[in-house]
Amino acid sequence: MRLLLVLVLVLCVAVMVGCGGKKARPPEDIDEIGEQGGAKMPGEGDEPGATDEPVTPIKPGADEIELRRIYFGYDKYNLDNDAITTLAGNAAVLMDNPSVKIRIEGHCDDRGTENYNLALGEKRALAARDYLVNFGIAQSRISVISYGEERPLDPAENEKAWAKNRRSEFDIR
Repeated sequence: MRLLLVLVLVLCVAVMVGCGGKKARPPEDIDEIGEQGGAKMPGEGDEPGATDEPVTPIKPGADEIELRRIYFGYDKYNLDNDAITTLAGNAAVLMDNPSVKIRIEGHCDDRGTENYNLALGEKRALAARDYLVNFGIAQSRISVISYGEERPLDPAENEKAWAKNRRSEFDIR
């Protein structure tokens, strides 16, 4: 019995050690959207990019409110801690302004096919919408659209530009 227990423990340790060194790779088939994964907001940590800049005010003459954009990692559409913090702030602003409606725009960098980027941009916008709805914002106040790679913040072809372009924007309607 002890021998069996020792063998099971050795096997568990061997499996844990063997799996610990694997690193994530970019998807080989870019037409398939990969698994969700985290990303830091550009400008923080190891991912270069922009700061969290506000969107324009509602309308001229109206009280100014600002909603901040969120960022995603390469081939990712889940919300990391930075995105959740930003979305919680956006939700608080929306709760204080119950008549405001928004459109969430999903954006991507220019790597990948047009169809792939449109689908990924939509998943990013939907992830943000779902968070706001779960926070208590009525879904009827939120629409989503994907622009894929059509509207980059930075047209350059480098990591810093790509990090800026992987985002969701909040357009006040």
